[in-house]
Amino acid sequence: MNTSTSRYVDDQMYYFAYGSNLNRKQMLRRCPDAKPKLKAILPDHKLIFAGRSPQWSDGGVASVTPCIGGEVVGAIYEISEECRESLDRYEGYPTVYDRVTVTVFTESDKPVEVMTYIMVRQSDETRPAQEYLDAIRDGYEDWGIASE
Repeated sequence: MNTSTSRYVDDQMYYFAYGSNLNRKQMLRRCPDAKPKLKAILPDHKLIFAGRSPQWSDGGVASVTPCIGGEVVGAIYEISEECRESLDRYEGYPTVYDRVTVTVFTESDKPVEVMTYIMVRQSDETRPAQEYLDAIRDGYEDWGIASE
């Protein structure tokens, strides 16, 4: 994975959302001009919950970590530069989350280079707050992703 200030594909910036950013209502508040595009999979990673967030009752928050054979199901949004700046603030870039470029695969198995956020210090895994899990489950429903 390469750190990148922004990533453009065909003159568009694409963002891979997982966790609570799958929730379209939340994304609308954070990035009003974000355009939902496609479901996608980040291969060789797994979803974890780590750290603590006062916004979510001090529960752990989502990140991804390398895991051979694992996959993280998420979604691609087309975003503007203003949206990226808003996400940077929300994610605590660069101290809490780093912004990185990864390759995800669409349902038609097309590779797409996108930006995403990965927690800088992935401490021991922690339990997420129930309201955070509810926001993620709502996001899975928004995208038609089966939750585990």
